[in-house]
Amino acid sequence: MTGSGFSVSGYGPERSNISRLLARDSIVRRLDWPMLLAAIALSGIGTALVYSATRNRTELVGDDPYSFALKHVLNTGIGFALMIGTVWLGHRTLRTAVPILYGISVFLVLLVLTPLGATINGAHAWIVLGGGFSLQPSEFVKVTIILGMAMLLAARVDAGDREYPDHRTVVQALGLAAVPIAIVMLMPDLGSVMVMVMIVLGVLLASGASNRWVFGLLGTGVAGGVAIWQLGVLDDYQIARFAAFANPALDPAGVGYNTNQARIAIGSGGLTGTGLTKGSQTTGQFVPEQQTDFVFTVAGEELGFVGAGAILLLLGVVLWRACRIARETTELYGTIVAAGIIAWFAFQSFENIGMTLGIMPVAGLPLPFVSYGGSSMFAVWVAVGLLQSIKVQRPMSA
Repeated sequence: MTGSGFSVSGYGPERSNISRLLARDSIVRRLDWPMLLAAIALSGIGTALVYSATRNRTELVGDDPYSFALKHVLNTGIGFALMIGTVWLGHRTLRTAVPILYGISVFLVLLVLTPLGATINGAHAWIVLGGGFSLQPSEFVKVTIILGMAMLLAARVDAGDREYPDHRTVVQALGLAAVPIAIVMLMPDLGSVMVMVMIVLGVLLASGASNRWVFGLLGTGVAGGVAIWQLGVLDDYQIARFAAFANPALDPAGVGYNTNQARIAIGSGGLTGTGLTKGSQTTGQFVPEQQTDFVFTVAGEELGFVGAGAILLLLGVVLWRACRIARETTELYGTIVAAGIIAWFAFQSFENIGMTLGIMPVAGLPLPFVSYGGSSMFAVWVAVGLLQSIKVQRPMSA
């Protein structure tokens, strides 16, 4: 418009860009916002819990009580950027890069078994990078197992050659997963192995492979567990954890200390909790590793049943939306990837919360999005990026 006090060209480009972002077929509109907001909320709650758990631990934070909380925010920000990058690349593009990603992840877990590996909290599962930073490669192996198995199991089905994976393809997929799982077992990082086995089961169930493979894998897992126990592969601290789980009254001042203190912390919270930073168990540092493995105890004590329930609700939203994405995608590859992530998030959340309640053995697994830790945070946000990519790249309905 000319001859008036303003020009359309003065704001047209900006308005056009906003319109494109909000258009029905835009990536922003097609993102799964309930999942995204739930994951952000979980990380936000995690920041508050990490702060409360570490603020007075001078051996960790030094003179800065906000140190770990700020690092948690930074880790979340990096993870969110990785999610955006994953959506931008797309799960279909990453499908072509699976051999490279798989090779890198196997190489990294092998490095842990060299002198570059470090032991933290009893698990020889880390690579120390210096400057206070460390890397846990097994977290990224979870992603590459999902992508690699999905690539193999869905290749001929998505091409229209078969209705479901044949036995040879299933053997190849299981072999692909077995290599990094065996390496992680040698560390030994039993918690991560448990998650990876659940991922494999979830992937096989979603692929349409014969149920005989699922039952066979379960039987093999039980037999393998017995063999590992009998052959003495597990370290003493891992055996002690299982013993304390089987007998909660066993050595409450020793092997049973962690779980006993965790239950005391959660039980003392009541309905609404003692208030953030006001929990006696947390302030007194009675529960070890509260910023990582036992972060749920901080929620139980200081936020009470309401706060702990909110965490469960938000995790449920993430899983519900992931199930919806798995059901609605039109390609088997996307379904398998989503199913693997669902199995990962569901089992790891159940194991982490269950061990604080005494219904699962202590396995040293972080609570997704909530626990402090860079590697775990990066991996779960990459997984969210894969789920979002599956949703935004599926064909639009008429």
